Amino acid sequence: MDRFDPKLVTVFGGSGFLGTQIVQRLARRGYRVRVAVRRPDLAGHTKSAGSVGQVMPVQANVRNEASVARAVAGAAMVINLVGVGYERGKQTFSAVHVEGAATVARAAKAAGAQSLVHISALGVDIATESAYAQTKLAAEAEVLKAFPAAVIMRPSLMFGPDDGFFNLMGTLSRYFPVMPLIGGDTRFQPVYVGDVAEAVVMAAEGAVKTGRVYEFGGPEVLTHRELLGRILSEAGRSRPLLPLPPGIAKILALPLSILPFPPLITADQVDLLAYDNIVSQTANREKRTLSAFGITPTAMDTILPSYMWRFRKHGQFDRQGHKTDGAAA
Repeated sequence: MDRFDPKLVTVFGGSGFLGTQIVQRLARRGYRVRVAVRRPDLAGHTKSAGSVGQVMPVQANVRNEASVARAVAGAAMVINLVGVGYERGKQTFSAVHVEGAATVARAAKAAGAQSLVHISALGVDIATESAYAQTKLAAEAEVLKAFPAAVIMRPSLMFGPDDGFFNLMGTLSRYFPVMPLIGGDTRFQPVYVGDVAEAVVMAAEGAVKTGRVYEFGGPEVLTHRELLGRILSEAGRSRPLLPLPPGIAKILALPLSILPFPPLITADQVDLLAYDNIVSQTANREKRTLSAFGITPTAMDTILPSYMWRFRKHGQFDRQGHKTDGAAA
């Protein structure tokens, strides 16, 4: 890349958990980065990833075709991370996942972008009862239809200092006397956000075969029950697990869905928890995994202790020897 004319990369949803990691890597590589988000005023933290003017938040909504076209104008690479975990108002699964993804792909193609990377989710091809999963799967088809050379990525549950799942469960372990367990035997393959971010940037740079779907998982496969046990261990908490049948869980989720703040769980997420979230045998056999990028998946033991200590009874003072001490109340 010519340092006097650095390429422009547009990252939709670039201010979030994964997006921030990607923007940092792009900036370190010398790219100009356009962070396309609905609320640029809330994305100011991304500017610190690069030098003055290198990273610029801009307003864009994947439901608005004109704003998407403006965001990708002049971009050599386009990365779409936009997704919603629950529906609210106009932010429906269909509008954001399917129509929004298609809009970004068409705009990237029309703008002459060299590459397009689209983030999907692991297991969307098997979770037939989940509207979230099925719209994510439909989005993949729309993206490849509009931009045949796109790269689709399906990461499993991601972990890292600012993740949503591990931090949420750690917080709940501090205040709840029991930990609700839905789909205790469902298997997960948590993957480090830094590994996913590196793969995204490499794909945008053309490091792997295009027009393919890649699946990302970490080195460990754990059931939901084992995963909660791991979190409780890291948080130094002793909490019994309370198994909830899917029907009961959906009833409990119903009032949460109408509250004005993000719900802890939705009925659709209960459906999603019935399906394994692990890299498929086909993807492993065809090397459509992190191995295609030369990335060795990072183990949870390497990362979780660096931030889960905050949920221990005495915080950082419990960090020493936390693997062998007894669980705190």
